Amino acid sequence: AIYCSDLTRAVRTAELAFGERGIPIVGDARLRECDYGALTRHPAADIEARRASQIALPFPGGESYEQCVARVSAWLADASAAHPGRDVLVIGHRATFYALEHLLCRLPLEHVIAASWCWRPGWTYRVSQDPVGRG
Repeated sequence: AIYCSDLTRAVRTAELAFGERGIPIVGDARLRECDYGALTRHPAADIEARRASQIALPFPGGESYEQCVARVSAWLADASAAHPGRDVLVIGHRATFYALEHLLCRLPLEHVIAASWCWRPGWTYRVSQDPVGRG
């Protein structure tokens, strides 16, 4: 299964990469980037400067990272139930990554958000009843 954020850039990425493979691509709003509210479309430096202070406190007019984790957690429960023991590809955003690191690797959210960000292709997670981590 392929799940992606329902934001245009994620859907387009999924379509370009996997559209001809015959695997259904499911857009899901719960995999969206954090809603930065009044800071949407501001320079990335503005977001970076506030990131650590928005864990529990929502961005002005937006959401907090704890709220992002809650929606990704709901998606994770649904996807895990729909595809037990199966591989699922996820195309999301930084908030999706933060949530998965927190939920599946059991890292404190404040540590995940404070860590130096470096995108790389292909994080792999394992979901089970036992404590799990990233491979």
